[in-house]
Amino acid sequence: MIAPSCFNGGGCRHSMSSSLLSSSIAAALPQSSGMDDAPAVRLLAETLAQACALGASDIHVEPGERGWRIRLRVDGTLHESARPPAHLRDAFVTRVKVLARLDIAERRVPQDGRLRLASAAGKTEDYRVSSLPTLFGEKLVLRRLDTLPDEFSLDALGFTTQQRAVVEAAIRTPHGLILVTGPTGSGKTLSLHCFMQMLNAESRNICAVEDPAEIQLAGINQVNVREKAGLTFAVALRAFLRQDPDVIMVGEIRDGETADVAFKAAQTGHLVLSTLHTNDAAGAIARLLDIGVAPYNLAAALKLVTAQRLVRRLCTSCRKPDRAADASLRAAGFAQDKIRGWTPYLACGCEDCHGIGYKGRVGIHQVMPVSPAMRELIIARATGEPLARQARAEGTETLRQAALARVRDGTTSLTEAVAATEAG
Repeated sequence: MIAPSCFNGGGCRHSMSSSLLSSSIAAALPQSSGMDDAPAVRLLAETLAQACALGASDIHVEPGERGWRIRLRVDGTLHESARPPAHLRDAFVTRVKVLARLDIAERRVPQDGRLRLASAAGKTEDYRVSSLPTLFGEKLVLRRLDTLPDEFSLDALGFTTQQRAVVEAAIRTPHGLILVTGPTGSGKTLSLHCFMQMLNAESRNICAVEDPAEIQLAGINQVNVREKAGLTFAVALRAFLRQDPDVIMVGEIRDGETADVAFKAAQTGHLVLSTLHTNDAAGAIARLLDIGVAPYNLAAALKLVTAQRLVRRLCTSCRKPDRAADASLRAAGFAQDKIRGWTPYLACGCEDCHGIGYKGRVGIHQVMPVSPAMRELIIARATGEPLARQARAEGTETLRQAALARVRDGTTSLTEAVAATEAG
């Protein structure tokens, strides 16, 4: 359990900066309508401040049979933050729904909304709010919408020097398709927005369609999918082609219709960026063939596929050497001659990392350019192992190899590297 809220039956253990942040957020919240709401407003401010201080991506408000709890997702893992008094639950949920402009009288169906808070320092925090009716009441999830990190570059995202050179060459081509693959929560959106920001210039018209747009980039035309209104990825793509675009970003290729329009755009003078949900780079080829993309179109348009995962960074204040890891290293894929002269680290836990042992995350990447030899395999409808074998022959690292390199340089633990690449 991470450092608790003041509403958790004990003293608050936040730093002075967190307390000031909480006061700032409380001041930004609309004033409550009566004294009964005041504890809920303070609890909401405290929760938002703690999430911001810890860098949490999501806040989960979960009802139970005998009470309720608040959990924060920090570096991809949920940690309990508080178990507030039962009598505050309804007021807290109502307060969030009011701020997110949800119907407070509707508790039978899911709802989605958005709220924005401005701090005294002039910064804003945006949250996407989702409500879900459960057996014991409404469950809320507040997702902190990403803002651009201070260091927004391929290096900061975890690309190696060699990988960065390949990616930069691909995104500087005038046309073609670049795909980023990986499971939900693997950082695909941040990578795509990094690519777009690198291309963002007065001389380029960049259009992006997302579901929804979580990172706002000045100078880029961003559109949210609205399926109920008929605005799908494919519809938006067709509209983009009438807007004289240079670069098009599609949040995800989900179906054959979207894929068809995206590949036509990539073959007619546009650079198209998109994502797929596949385990590795070679798996994207099979997925695209499955949804109906013709092999010759795929071979002609596809320029680069990257696969990625996020691994947690070891806390440098408390990590310690794992001197009994030789057998584990060999099982993970290290050759015997590669494990001499260095020692991996273990996660421990300290005050700096709130007892977790990890602090922050970094991407691991597989970067697979589509070579002439690979195009021949695609036209022959080769998928899976033949493509992966050709990629390895051309020097493409697997995700496991990329993760193990992070173990060797002390960035992450062997346990974390193996867990992140089990399916990759």
